[in-house]
Amino acid sequence: MEISRVHGLMKDALDYRAARQDMISSNIANVDTPYYRARDISFENILEKERNHLFPAIRSHLEMAVTNEKHLHPAESADAEKAQLFFRDGHMVRNDGNTVDLDVETTEMAKNTVMYNALVAALKKDSAIFRSVIDASAKT
Repeated sequence: MEISRVHGLMKDALDYRAARQDMISSNIANVDTPYYRARDISFENILEKERNHLFPAIRSHLEMAVTNEKHLHPAESADAEKAQLFFRDGHMVRNDGNTVDLDVETTEMAKNTVMYNALVAALKKDSAIFRSVIDASAKT
């Protein structure tokens, strides 16, 4: 039984945040591994798609206008169905070919931890509201 419509979405977000934490930890663990390329995971598109499904009135992007039937229609990306694993390039490669930047990794880990903790707090609040309704119902 779902506590609320967003409960499942928040649970999925927690799972993705945990996977991202593992990915960042792996990058930090391989900071001295020659030719290691820093990896990351992108899952925001999946969560946005699920949010749009749960709350169709809330849209974060504009729909493409089709004013003529001969216009091309926008295609759904198949990549939006699952989390995307990618190499975090663009950072200076060291002499040994390693792309892990410890400053970037620790910053990303801190941001991810804050988001994870915010999701945990939101889930607790969501559950507390549900529990208070049940408790109030039991008293009557």
